[in-house]
Amino acid sequence: RGHAEKPDRINAVFNAVNGLPLTETLPAPRATAEQLQRAHLPEYWERLVELEPSASENQRIMLDADTSLSAGSVDATLRGSGAACFAIDQVQGKRVKNAFCVVRPPGHHATQANAMGFCLLNHVAVGAHHALATGLARKVAIIDFDVHHGNGTQAIFEENPDVLFVSSHQMPLYPGTGHPEETGCGNITNLPLAPGDGSRAFRAAWLSRGLPAVERFDPDLILVSAGFDAHARDPLGQLELQDDDYAWITAEIYRIAKHCCDGRIVSLLEGGYDLEALGTASRAHVMELTA
Repeated sequence: RGHAEKPDRINAVFNAVNGLPLTETLPAPRATAEQLQRAHLPEYWERLVELEPSASENQRIMLDADTSLSAGSVDATLRGSGAACFAIDQVQGKRVKNAFCVVRPPGHHATQANAMGFCLLNHVAVGAHHALATGLARKVAIIDFDVHHGNGTQAIFEENPDVLFVSSHQMPLYPGTGHPEETGCGNITNLPLAPGDGSRAFRAAWLSRGLPAVERFDPDLILVSAGFDAHARDPLGQLELQDDDYAWITAEIYRIAKHCCDGRIVSLLEGGYDLEALGTASRAHVMELTA
């Protein structure tokens, strides 16, 4: 109760996107231990399972100041990572064109061994590892336009040349990472933006540096950490983006995907904490994915 990362977020997205043409809603399976352990230490996951309270206990276990476990958290986050892997299987198997995984809690702050920033498992990292390990892709690009830097994703892949990570985010803002000089093994591109920068600066950063980096990398699969908390209505950021900006960046990602990987995109919900903005921005995103 009272937490920004609440179940109403899922309802807001589904209310906005249900019934759109060319869409189908499928249930998310749970990720397997093998899938999880490519991105997370086994002892970390075992500890989360141990700490989760039962439904009868009716309590929250705080993992840090922002991140908690309650009854059902383990199943929810397992399905988040499972959704990523399942969607990749569907897209790479050409059974669907692309996918948007409506999951919570989000994932891009979770590191190999730590929960943080509302995140328990790093779903996009689990998905990228799944694609590489199963031979579904040789090179994976992860595009993150959440208002917060995806520090967990960066940390997991910063020494892996088979994964490109490109992130736009507000700075200064939690978690304090994402400086331009953080380049990993040449596979990290950070696009920090100042509070109030708005649409023009957001689009300019992606056009000048972010999108060209993806094109040069020429991935077999594009994953998107789709956070909608850079929206002007959102209480946790001040980047002042609008629905049109989310439609624009999605269209640009799809343009690149058509050239390098036959349009294959798997997008995963990250942040977005104003329910109205979350719904309208998600709808704009999905409409471009199905264009």
